[in-house]
Amino acid sequence: MGRAYQNRKVAMAKTAAAKTKVYSKYGREIYVAAKAGGADPDGNLTLRSLLDRAKKDQVPSHVIDKALEKAQGGAGEDFSPARYEGFGPGNVMVIVDCLTDNPNRTFGDVRLCFTKTKCKIGTPGVVGHMFDHVAILSFPGEDEEAALEALMMADVDVSDIECEDGKITVFAPHTDFFKAKQALLDQFGAIEFDTEEIQFVPQTTVEIGPDDMAMFDKFMDMLNDLDDVQNVFHNAELPDDEE
Repeated sequence: MGRAYQNRKVAMAKTAAAKTKVYSKYGREIYVAAKAGGADPDGNLTLRSLLDRAKKDQVPSHVIDKALEKAQGGAGEDFSPARYEGFGPGNVMVIVDCLTDNPNRTFGDVRLCFTKTKCKIGTPGVVGHMFDHVAILSFPGEDEEAALEALMMADVDVSDIECEDGKITVFAPHTDFFKAKQALLDQFGAIEFDTEEIQFVPQTTVEIGPDDMAMFDKFMDMLNDLDDVQNVFHNAELPDDEE
C-alpha cells in the first residue's frame, strides 16, 4: 500500500480563513460524535480519537468546548453522513464525505462543483470499489516486528505495515481502528501518533497532466469551501509541491 495515502486528501489549511473552515469542520464532527455516543471521551472512543486529532491540528479549545456543550444540550442540528462519488478533472476518481442537515442542499452544492469543472458525479459505489477503506496509524519507531506481533496478538487483520525514515505505518481494516490503536499503545506505551485516521486509499493512481492541474485545483478548492464537506479522497498522483 506504500505511502499513497499521504496526499490523497484535500490539503489542510494554509491561510487563516482556511483554518477557520477546518475548525468549523472539526466542530461539526465533534458535535455529531458526542451527540451519538456521549460527551465523555473515556466512554466514546470515536470522540476521544477526534479530540486527539483536533488538538494535534491546533483546533482552539473554545471550538471543542462549544461543540461538546451543544451536544450535551440535546438541541441543535440533526446532521447525518452523506457520501458522493464521481470523476474529477483528468478522469480522477473522487469520494466526497459530508455531514449534512439538508441532503438535498448538500447534493446540489457538491454536484455544482462537478458540473462547474466539467466533471461528472456518479451513483453510489461508482468509484468506491477502487479504494480500500482502511485505518492508518503512523508513529515514530523502528521495531516493525514488535508492532506486527502486538497487532496480531490483538487479532487485528493487518493489511500492510512499513518502516521508513524512523516511522512505522500500519494499515488495517477500518473496523479494526480502535483495536489496532490500543494494541500499539499497550505495546509501546504513550506513543505520539503522526497519523491516526480512517481514509479511503486508492488501489491505483492517475497522474494529473499540466492541462488538467489548474482545473483539478479549482475543483478541490470548491469542494473544500463547502461547509458540509468533511473530507475529499482521490486517486490523483500530484506533483511533490502539491502534496
